[in-house]
Amino acid sequence: MSSKNEQQNVANKKNNHNPTLATLLSVVPGIGQLYNRRYIKGSILFILFAAFIIAFYDFLNMGYWGLMTLGEIPRVDDSRVLLSQGIISLILTAFALTFYIANLIDARKDAKRIQEGWTIPSMREAFRDAWDKGFPYLLVGPGLFLLVFVVIFPLLFMVFIAFTNYSLYNSPPRHLLEWVGFDNFKALITMPIWRTTFLTVLSWTLIWTFIATTLQIGLAMFLAILVNDPRVKFKRLIRTVLILPWAVPAFVTIIIFTALFNDNFGAINREIIIPLFGEGIPWLSDPFWTKTALIMIQTWLGFPFVFALFTGVLQSISSDWYEAADIDGANRWQKFRNITFPHLMFATAPLLIMQYAGNFNNFNIIYLFNQGGPAVRGQNAGGTDILISWVYGLTFETQNYNMAAAISIILGLMVAGFAFFQFRRTRSFKEEGNY
Repeated sequence: MSSKNEQQNVANKKNNHNPTLATLLSVVPGIGQLYNRRYIKGSILFILFAAFIIAFYDFLNMGYWGLMTLGEIPRVDDSRVLLSQGIISLILTAFALTFYIANLIDARKDAKRIQEGWTIPSMREAFRDAWDKGFPYLLVGPGLFLLVFVVIFPLLFMVFIAFTNYSLYNSPPRHLLEWVGFDNFKALITMPIWRTTFLTVLSWTLIWTFIATTLQIGLAMFLAILVNDPRVKFKRLIRTVLILPWAVPAFVTIIIFTALFNDNFGAINREIIIPLFGEGIPWLSDPFWTKTALIMIQTWLGFPFVFALFTGVLQSISSDWYEAADIDGANRWQKFRNITFPHLMFATAPLLIMQYAGNFNNFNIIYLFNQGGPAVRGQNAGGTDILISWVYGLTFETQNYNMAAAISIILGLMVAGFAFFQFRRTRSFKEEGNY
């Protein structure tokens, strides 16, 4: 009789266990777990909470002060250091909030399970369960730490710099930085030299990306289909030769082409253009011809990779499709449009999208060929500068860090938006049931 009464009392206690109270008690991490009789977990959480407050209180206080003020005394307060501490404080706060919310959820979840009759595990069982659930996070942790401080931290620093007046003439520690809001972005639209340069560089960047990438994809598709024809002999040799430009380091090829396109002693002018037309083409001194040369060089550099992709896809297309098309009386164009082209696009669309995104930010060829030149009157970018090379010049040549950061944000949003939009529309990224 007494054992039944004890079991009834235990059941009543379980039913009276309040998840809301456990959640409220977890406002101080660990107390809710202690209420749930998870004494070891609660003690660990409370110790971690107290250790975080004690260890980082002064750092967070200084970091947030620096982030809001960017310093008060020139030559003593370095705005760059204060901004860095402020960003690290934001990151630490984000981690702390994540664990804090997880603490609230954990306390409420355990309280609900106890209310439903769940038996609290022993120390060994709790440790084994925590190890099984936490082991993947333990493996991911070091990589996440590196990602935060090697990728996210520099990106956040760049974003914050875009809203300051950090330039060559206002450089710490001699001067203090100030928050200027969206003034740098407004300058790209309102100030004549910035507006003219930005629109010119942006239009050339879009033209460069579309024409150069489309030409390299078109040439690769044409050569892949041509070499894949059953009547063509020595396919392996031809494919090896066509992939050779990809095997040579790109910067070596660009430097060689720079010499070939030289206005004065380049082989293209001296051996081809002058004998035919009597006068050389200003490949490096006229913006139009420099752009033309850049597009031709990028087509040469870019088509081998796409050619290799298309070659693999073409070999995977069943010959039964073409035999059925022949029986139906389809001509070559109809077979290409309805069989070859859809298969190529379906299998390679994500990589082709990345080709466009890569050329949009293709700094190497623009800088190595002619350093973004030639110079153009009335703008602070070269005649062939794209956005990424313009940002490089603003950063390392004229030290307009704030404007470079603002343009980098616009550049990143454009690339991310284009890639996201195209990936969402690509069938290879959709579930099979959504076709």
